[in-house]
Amino acid sequence: MKRRMFIAATLLAALPAHAEEMQMDLEPDWGYVADTVMGGVSEGRATRESVAGRDAVRLTGEVSTENNGGFIQMATPVPRDVSGWTGIELDVIGNGETYEMRLRTEGMTRPWQSFRAEFAAPPDWTTIRLPFDAFEANRTDIVWDPAGLRRIGVLAVGREFTVDIAVAGMRLYR
Repeated sequence: MKRRMFIAATLLAALPAHAEEMQMDLEPDWGYVADTVMGGVSEGRATRESVAGRDAVRLTGEVSTENNGGFIQMATPVPRDVSGWTGIELDVIGNGETYEMRLRTEGMTRPWQSFRAEFAAPPDWTTIRLPFDAFEANRTDIVWDPAGLRRIGVLAVGREFTVDIAVAGMRLYR
């Protein structure tokens, strides 16, 4: 059964200039995780570096589906109540591939449980918006609870490909 996914990103350039917005910067402490924790063979790393003139955290590597694998990710704890916020905004640059953002909330006890949305990482710095209502539950019956956000991950997942994505900023927006 194919999973139902869609591109949930919206470019800021499409917003009217007069739109009044509120934002709150998040200060992610990105860490690297790969399918090797489950026997997979994907390889990669997350490094802090300057990418196209901006300080960023860059996820690079190769996703392999061998040995029941299929992901690398950078993730950050975000113990925060996001009630009243519309979604997450991030500044990204990449190799044009499609990636996933996954949100984990309180009550999720299995590592594969999350809320997920796809987005493309274009070859120029771009601000992407992922509204919370665009995230779909993944392998869980838990209902989205904005008061219980605990972790945000940016993943290269589900197929064999070369990974190159950098994130320079991440914010909540209304």
